[in-house]
Amino acid sequence: MTPGAIALLSISMSTDAFAAAVGRGATKRPGWAAAIRTGAVFGVIEGITPIIGWSLGLLAASVVQQVDHWIAFGLLSAVGVKAILDAVSDDASEDAPVAKSPRSGIVALLAMAVGTSLDAAAIGVGLAFIQVDIWLIAACIGLSTFLFTTLGMRIGGVVGARFGKWAELAGGITLIGIGTEILLDHLGYLG
Repeated sequence: MTPGAIALLSISMSTDAFAAAVGRGATKRPGWAAAIRTGAVFGVIEGITPIIGWSLGLLAASVVQQVDHWIAFGLLSAVGVKAILDAVSDDASEDAPVAKSPRSGIVALLAMAVGTSLDAAAIGVGLAFIQVDIWLIAACIGLSTFLFTTLGMRIGGVVGARFGKWAELAGGITLIGIGTEILLDHLGYLG
């Protein structure tokens, strides 16, 4: 993957955590210390899950080597479509992480962080089928999620939960674009 694709993937993987953080910040109005702690929890979990998915994908890689690019495209596109549907859904405010009750305990924070990182595990599975440096990608995803979550917590009180929907929509479109790029590259359509 190119550095640009890694950056776009990292940002896209951070959008659901950003949306959740904006919602949490809108109800809690945290200071910098609380925002950084929340960002760290989300970033670490979001950085670990692609490695878990990648490890699982490696187990199956030799079996599906001829169609690996289709699997990567399918997984990235599925996560992207889900993000788009969540962002544009009229009832997204009832189901999205943004609207969850503002529990403040560590268990609730961990549950929210794991919930928003499951898509990163699916992306990790897809990345196992192509030649990538998963450690670099996971570190970029974790750092991006840390930054976006911390920022989302701080601006949540100012802009409210609606802004998170736009970030999730952009992230979903970007994931579909990255999946399409992988597919076209492996099919020989990109130089």
